[in-house]
Amino acid sequence: MTNIPHFNQLPEQEAELIRKIKSKTAKKNLDNITRTNAYLDFYLEYPEMIWSFLASMVSRNGGYNMCDLEGEWFPKMLDPVIRNRLFLTYERANWLIFRDAYAQLLLYSYSTKRSTPMFHLLRFLDVSAYMEKEWKFFWKARDKRRLMTALIINEQNVIQEPVINEPVYKKRVFNTSIFMLEDYLHFSTVLFPTCAGELYGASVHGFKYISNRINLGKQLASILFDPRFYSSFLEFAVSTEHTGSRHDYEQFFSVPKKRDTPFLRCTYPIIRHHYREQMDWYVQRRFRKDWEYFDPANRHPIHLTKWYKKKQKQLHALITIKELFTSD
Repeated sequence: MTNIPHFNQLPEQEAELIRKIKSKTAKKNLDNITRTNAYLDFYLEYPEMIWSFLASMVSRNGGYNMCDLEGEWFPKMLDPVIRNRLFLTYERANWLIFRDAYAQLLLYSYSTKRSTPMFHLLRFLDVSAYMEKEWKFFWKARDKRRLMTALIINEQNVIQEPVINEPVYKKRVFNTSIFMLEDYLHFSTVLFPTCAGELYGASVHGFKYISNRINLGKQLASILFDPRFYSSFLEFAVSTEHTGSRHDYEQFFSVPKKRDTPFLRCTYPIIRHHYREQMDWYVQRRFRKDWEYFDPANRHPIHLTKWYKKKQKQLHALITIKELFTSD
């Protein structure tokens, strides 16, 4: 954010804490694997940080989307330039959210260890004034669902300008026919697997719009923490190594499926990102109070095992037809 006071102006103990948080966040922000694992590890240490478990499971899906691009099917449909562009879009959004949110989690960790709130330091970590207000409220009220909702709202606003509205991404990714087709067909639905081979989840039309993504986040949270399924999702997360390949969960299907998407670290290099300062979104953008309203009702089916398998067949059929009409 612009006009952020430099943390060197702080007392040395607080300045050193900011340096530690920035350094640890950067180390965990190397790629989709480190992010996914860091979110889960934090949740296991601080179970009240329910957003962190949600972030880990959504991050797993980010890895699946990345690896799809270099799997058996997508290279038959998309040129290398387009696939690389899509990968960089996923990667940039994931990196920005982690940079912002994990620093907040670490500051909470230090606050608990010192038994005193230190959220006045959030502004030195480029975090919105909205989250400073929400963390201070959480420290007093311990309303973990409200904090989770606030973090969902924050993360989607954090990526709106530097990713969704960024001119290059906007022109070459979000306004392209392939992205609109994927958005319409829900091929990038967020899935929560179980070790029993079942899939649950939700999807969204109009990914470009903040409110739609925020509503998706709240819907996903209501599924993830549903008492009927939560223990199964946690079992999968804890016992299944995240590789980025959809085989991580397809291996549990009743009918075995061969792996047709690669491991993320065998496919992509570490991307070196640069942070460009921007205005606090809470100052820049009109805040909608309905963002904070948490409605746990799911208006669409959430058990998606059969739906997923059907969509995979549709996708493969589309690609096969395209190959027939474009082959020499």
